[in-house]
Amino acid sequence: MRQVAWMAAAATLLWLAIEATMGASVNPEVLYGMFGPLVVACLSWVATERTYTASPERLTGILLKGLAIKAIFFGVYVTVMLRLLEMRPVPFMLSFTAYFIVLHVMEALFMRRLFTRAEAH
Repeated sequence: MRQVAWMAAAATLLWLAIEATMGASVNPEVLYGMFGPLVVACLSWVATERTYTASPERLTGILLKGLAIKAIFFGVYVTVMLRLLEMRPVPFMLSFTAYFIVLHVMEALFMRRLFTRAEAH
C-alpha cells in the first residue's frame, strides 16, 4: 500500500506546485483533472498487487477487465466533467492527460518492481 501513498503524494505535490505557480485561475479544473486518474490508479494498483500476491496467473485477466472498466469510467468521467460540471476544457484536459500518463507510468514501474522481486525469490 506504500505505492498508493506515493501516487497520492506525487499527484498532490504536483497539484500544489501548479496551484502555486498558476494560481486559482486553473482550478478547479486541474484538481478534477487529477482526481479521476488518481482514484483509478490507486484502485488499479491495489487490485494488481493483491491479485499478483494471491494468484499471479490471474493477473492478466484482472488487468484486461480493469482496462475495460477504466475505458468506460474515463469516458463517463470526462463527459460529466465537461458537460455537466462545465469545466473549462483546456485546463481540465491538460491536467487529466498529464495525471493519467504520470500515474500510469508510476503504476508500470511499481509492477516492474513487484515482478522483479517475485522472480528473485
